[in-house]
Amino acid sequence: MKRILSTLAIGLALGTFGIAQTATDKKTTASELDSAVKGMETELVPAVEAMPEDKFAFAPTAGEFKGVRTFALQAKHVAAVNYMLAASILSEKPPVELGSENGPDSVKSKADIVKFLKDSFVYVHKAIGTISESNSLAPIDSPFGEGKTTRLSMGVLLAGHGFDHYGQMVEYLRMNGIIPPASRH
Repeated sequence: MKRILSTLAIGLALGTFGIAQTATDKKTTASELDSAVKGMETELVPAVEAMPEDKFAFAPTAGEFKGVRTFALQAKHVAAVNYMLAASILSEKPPVELGSENGPDSVKSKADIVKFLKDSFVYVHKAIGTISESNSLAPIDSPFGEGKTTRLSMGVLLAGHGFDHYGQMVEYLRMNGIIPPASRH
């Protein structure tokens, strides 16, 4: 009888723990978007860090590559767009002077570019954290000029845009004999 009661008590305790854990793990729009951005960030930032500084000016030239961004400009572009989209979610001016899609002119060295990119993700996570079920579909000003969009739309774009450029940057790394960190497992 003691054994049955002990087993029942342990089962009840574990079941209660499972219920409590499920209640605290409630998914939200913000948590799902943040998770998607974090997944992209954990591949993109190490890829940027993996490229040697002397290759940051690399852009392919063989084939149909006329006018493509250099590796450095790819990273700066992602950071600049991160700031632009996150600022639209927050309905504020970006906290850095972007000047152009390639970011501030002062961002030139590898260390500066990596910092610019990492800081942009801090701002993105802050912005995404403000998205709620009640404001996700409310109209906000589009960062692309006239018109309206939604916070949800900007959050989805943040999660996807970086992967577009990550794919290009992976090719740049491989063209320089570097295996992207995400492919090294």
